[in-house]
Amino acid sequence: MQDSNKLLQQAQREIEASSKTSPTAAGPAEGRTAAPSDAHIDALNEVFALFRINYHNQYYKAYSDGAVLGQIKKLWLESLQKFDPDTIRRGAREVIETSDYLPTLNKMMVACQGDPRKHGLKDPHAAYVEACQAPSPKTAFNWSHPAVYHAGRASDWYFLSSSTERAAFPVFEQHYKRLCERVINGETLPSPDTPALPEHTETPLSNEENQRRMQALRDSLDI
Repeated sequence: MQDSNKLLQQAQREIEASSKTSPTAAGPAEGRTAAPSDAHIDALNEVFALFRINYHNQYYKAYSDGAVLGQIKKLWLESLQKFDPDTIRRGAREVIETSDYLPTLNKMMVACQGDPRKHGLKDPHAAYVEACQAPSPKTAFNWSHPAVYHAGRASDWYFLSSSTERAAFPVFEQHYKRLCERVINGETLPSPDTPALPEHTETPLSNEENQRRMQALRDSLDI
């Protein structure tokens, strides 16, 4: 029981440290007070089931006390509910594929956050600068990644151009991180909708050219 208490205390320390040092993930705003959704609860239960299968001996040694396991799950859920349920599942798979050891909460959060650079995604501030500096038409600009364009569009181009960075960046960052999470989870974002050029471009004729054509028509009809 003493080991279980130590484990619970460690988990509590980790969740406190994670809330202070971990970057905010894409998803609902930080400090949400809503109760976890059923989808988040199901995802966390699936994660612990995967851990039990893949880290069998370590799992039962760390979580031998059922009451303590329930408390640890609650602490994990409070930290991980900021992520989409599919992101939690992906993070668990990444941990299992890359580590021989049962993960701590902090390691699980890092796995859920993923590495945007592996997907060609800029950091949020660099993406914000790109969105603000992109000329119009926005759909014709050579974006570093569609996520930047869609985050700018969701934030409202006029709002970005007319507001201070202090006001605009948090709005853009929230949209961008949500999009980054979708990309990291395997989704392909659509490219900006560039209007298609017409197949034939009609140039109005000059008055002189119109007169020449009319005269040629009269000559052909012997008028």
